[in-house]
Amino acid sequence: MSSTLTRPVPPPGAVRDPVAPRRRTRIFALPEARWATAALVLFLIALPLQLLGAPAWAWGPLYALTYLTGGWEPGWAGLRALKDRTLDVDLLMVVAALGAAALGQVLDGALLIVIFATSGALEAIATARTADSVRGLLDLAPATATRLSEDGAEETVPTEQLTVGDVILVRPGERVGADGRVREGASEVDQATITGEPLPVAKAAGDEVFAGTLNGTGALTVRVERDPSDSVIARIVRMVAEASETKAPTQLFIEKVEQRYSLGMVAATLALFAVPLLLGAALQPTLLRAMTFMIVASPCAVVLATMPPLLSAIATAGRHGVLIKSAVVMERLGQVDAVALDKTGTLTEGTPRVTDVCPLDHSGLTEEAMLTLAAAAEHPSEHPLARAVADAARKRGLELPAAWDFASTPGTGVTATVDGRTVAVGSPGRLREPHPDHPATALATRLEETGRTAVLVEVDGSAVGVLGIADGLREDATATVAALTTLTGTAPVLLTGDNPRAARLLAAEVGIADVRAGLLPQDKVTAVKELEGAGRKVLVVGDGVNDAPALAAAHTAVAMGRAGSDLALETADAVVVRDELATIPTAVSLSRRARRLVVQNLVIAGVFITGLVVWDLVGTLPLPLGVAGHEGSTVIVGLNGLRLLRDAAWRNARDHA
Repeated sequence: MSSTLTRPVPPPGAVRDPVAPRRRTRIFALPEARWATAALVLFLIALPLQLLGAPAWAWGPLYALTYLTGGWEPGWAGLRALKDRTLDVDLLMVVAALGAAALGQVLDGALLIVIFATSGALEAIATARTADSVRGLLDLAPATATRLSEDGAEETVPTEQLTVGDVILVRPGERVGADGRVREGASEVDQATITGEPLPVAKAAGDEVFAGTLNGTGALTVRVERDPSDSVIARIVRMVAEASETKAPTQLFIEKVEQRYSLGMVAATLALFAVPLLLGAALQPTLLRAMTFMIVASPCAVVLATMPPLLSAIATAGRHGVLIKSAVVMERLGQVDAVALDKTGTLTEGTPRVTDVCPLDHSGLTEEAMLTLAAAAEHPSEHPLARAVADAARKRGLELPAAWDFASTPGTGVTATVDGRTVAVGSPGRLREPHPDHPATALATRLEETGRTAVLVEVDGSAVGVLGIADGLREDATATVAALTTLTGTAPVLLTGDNPRAARLLAAEVGIADVRAGLLPQDKVTAVKELEGAGRKVLVVGDGVNDAPALAAAHTAVAMGRAGSDLALETADAVVVRDELATIPTAVSLSRRARRLVVQNLVIAGVFITGLVVWDLVGTLPLPLGVAGHEGSTVIVGLNGLRLLRDAAWRNARDHA
């Protein structure tokens, strides 16, 4: 069959009905299915007429129409390929069928055409199912959005016309029209399709929302922050669609060999026809044997062995939040035998949070009072640690007084006037009494020994307490490290720019022994090259700009999507959109299963071709049986590869990761 295994996927801007269920391609919407059905119907009408002894004029035209409807499309495609000096096996099948008809084997030739056309239709249907899994993502995006003008007037516009800075209204029960940030309103948004979170997430002013997610009972006013063509859902569609257009090294090798093999097959067919004739053999059986050889020796099943498993795996991984950028990556992902992990944003959540609120005994402040002063002073700051302090106060329901005379010193901290008192929050190095025995110094040291970042709080020049801040470990970090260790046979390496003490504490918690801390970006590249120099195929997982060089240097690279920098996302070979670390070993396991299916398919194809060729050369292989064996092996190989489209394939990969 033809080696063209992909179909066009609608562009990201082609939005669809947001509430419709994911649609599958209708079988008869495919021209291959329509022509194959027509050929089959005509054949089934002609066959009984011939067997019952009807005159040739009754069934002959029906067989002719069978040849035409089932063979014109592959024949025409083969002629176009021949014009480009490419020998298409589809053309050889049509020639073989016409040759059989010329010898009076009209029934056998028609049977070849019908089975050939049916096999092509099944391939087209199965391939369309792969495209459906990508196209279904587009069904999440609404076709229109309600845009608000500066005077508050509402206008319904196609979502592809939205631009950055537009303000849209999302009513209860509607899907969000674009990636953006809530300006006004409060609601709960079901964003499982993007982030994988099972429960709706509360959204209020300042929170981010994604195109295609479903709004709950409240109305939201959202400011568009990304062009619709660059939304998260559009990126998913684009990446999976682009991946479907690439070819893995195995497939490229097969296609390179295919041309030489096809030429050799034609030469062997001519020899099988000419040599016996020169030795006095009869014309009809000799030509029939040669035509049968051409059919059974055709490498259709071999051509179809590689891409269906890889494309199916790409589509399945995409549905579960892992975007594999190409078939090359899907093939290489299963080859990795070493893993290097970043710390912040990869093994950890990448969002600092307050873990300890420790007022000093002599301060006379409670935890709530000290946190209120610190959060009020930090509130105007954009620093991640400042946001962590403010978030901690908000979660405790504390009301923050206004801060005046705010000042920030990079690397040191902030100062502000709160309720008439001067509050300073920042590094312990600010302490005016840096004696090791000072209570604040001792407290900060103890927190840092447990992997926390210590933040000193001063009021009117005196230390009143210390806050402990840590980046929380991902819930699935320990399980992921264990799964990757099992898959590769060795524990991952931790590569981080963080301080050695914090890195070792976290590594011990997740089960990593090889810790390389305090690394600059170039140091991470050196570490990756050192591993690859030892013969390892390294998978690097990271999220930040500082990880991009190591991602580029690795055999295979995966970026964490939600917190990942644009540079890391562009550099990586795959992106974990939903930030579920546990999907990485599942994707590796799925890749390995796809590679096993490729090997299975090549074995199946080789056994069928070898067996049928030997039968034809040594014995007498009936043409109908040769047709059934050849086309049957092609269908078996295609369907075997497409097994990975099922959700069960992802579950099995996860269970074996």
